[in-house]
Amino acid sequence: MAGPPQTNIAERLAEWAGWFDARLDRLLAPAAGVPKVLGDAVRYAAGSGGKRVRPFIVTRLCELCGGSREDALPAAAALECVHAFSLVHDDLPAMDDDDFRRGRPTCHKAFGEAIAILAGDALLALAFELLTKRMMDPLKAARAVGELARGTGWAGMIGGQVNDILGEKLPPDAALVSDIHCGKTARLFEAAGRLGAITAGADEPRTTAAGTFGHRLGLAFQVADDILDVTGSAAEMGKAVAKDAAAGKQTYPAAVGLQESRRIARELADQAIGALDPFGHDADDLRQLVRFAIDRKR
Repeated sequence: MAGPPQTNIAERLAEWAGWFDARLDRLLAPAAGVPKVLGDAVRYAAGSGGKRVRPFIVTRLCELCGGSREDALPAAAALECVHAFSLVHDDLPAMDDDDFRRGRPTCHKAFGEAIAILAGDALLALAFELLTKRMMDPLKAARAVGELARGTGWAGMIGGQVNDILGEKLPPDAALVSDIHCGKTARLFEAAGRLGAITAGADEPRTTAAGTFGHRLGLAFQVADDILDVTGSAAEMGKAVAKDAAAGKQTYPAAVGLQESRRIARELADQAIGALDPFGHDADDLRQLVRFAIDRKR
């Protein structure tokens, strides 16, 4: 089992992202017959950097459960493809209508709406192709496919996005915000934790703990995003800010104010850290990650 890294979490993420991005780039090499513009758009969307928090969680939980980085790679890459797909579609004019993502033009601004939609579709399909082709154990692959499908689908991230859209212009409601965040963000973070454990062949108690960690971290991460949309700058965020209020989005700051939002983020962070108890001190970098998630500036 890998021991806890000695560097701080920002350095750890940067080091790991370099390793992961090089391998993700190879996995995104277009197969024969793929239209060039589609291959370019897919790589643009998925290869645009970012914190890579979700695949990092997959990898670290796999390591903490006795696996390795290489064991985790197919599931980590698949999850990042799903995340990239969600951002491409979320940025479209019919959804959040964003022109910039991570400091550069969004996929539909760079390639046009039609190609961006199809690139998102391709990324979603590729995620499941990676799991079925790259995971050598068929039983683990089947479990991973089911987990990722549930985290992504109508009772997961996509369902949360629908509730987010339906909640626009309704009076701010903290219970509705919680429901939206559970689906839209936390369910995919939960899948990240569980995928790491599944990839390593962990027992059910550890798989459950990994999922609980991911779920609580995902909620804390989204509350922090809500706060940053109010307090952050476009230069720091690499995208437009103050859009949630203008769109009438359901957010914690709108429902309960900034001070209470910060308290909720801290409480969720404490719950995420508590879920790591079964993994001991080897999970200290994930404990740092939780604090990083709620204290970040972008």
